[in-house]
Amino acid sequence: MIARSTYLVLVPGLACTEDLFAEQIASLRGEVTISVADHARHDTMSAIARAVLATAPKRFALCGLSMGGAIAFEMVRQAPDRIERLALLDTSALSDTPEQTERRLKLIAMAQTGEFKLVRETLWLLFVHPARYDNVALKRAVFKMMDDTGPETFIRQQKALMSRPDSRPSLGAIHCPALVLVGNEDALTPVSVAQTISDGIAGSKLDIVQDCGHLSTMERPDAVTEALRAWIDQ
Repeated sequence: MIARSTYLVLVPGLACTEDLFAEQIASLRGEVTISVADHARHDTMSAIARAVLATAPKRFALCGLSMGGAIAFEMVRQAPDRIERLALLDTSALSDTPEQTERRLKLIAMAQTGEFKLVRETLWLLFVHPARYDNVALKRAVFKMMDDTGPETFIRQQKALMSRPDSRPSLGAIHCPALVLVGNEDALTPVSVAQTISDGIAGSKLDIVQDCGHLSTMERPDAVTEALRAWIDQ
């Protein structure tokens, strides 16, 4: 059984809201206390991490997806003794490559010139498994998150991602129970990237979700929820 005292902080990814974790929140509510971090107001990882930590309890379990994972790495660096356990979903410990930064700058320029709808379409093709490109309900849900966050938040988040540090050197300092989860067809943070994280955190569990792209919590919600439940109960 999951300990009733567990407090879980969820950190969404780029251009995402708490809807990213809707299925997990619905399933785990009543078993754990859940809050969803707001990281829309700052444009550096250090500032975002400080803001999330300022509203979090003294000790808590931490789960981040994609950009949320990068924020989680920074939170662990700033307050390692406060993190009881860590779940890193579809994320990377690497800093941006020049190619990734160039892509982000192009997307920022599109968002600044009123082409945010094109930004949405571009990200959609990277966010989900190709078999789900025509999933109308999922696409509507993902686009709603993007519209709810909007272009100004998107630009701040991209700036934070571009300047994020390489987290690989600090992986060995993580000693809490850790889950590393990734979709087997994640185009943005592939299995090899997740393997690097798992290899760097002693005792971590690597969970590869089949038939899944980058937005694992929405694409394969039951599989992710069960992985999180096992991690919390670890």
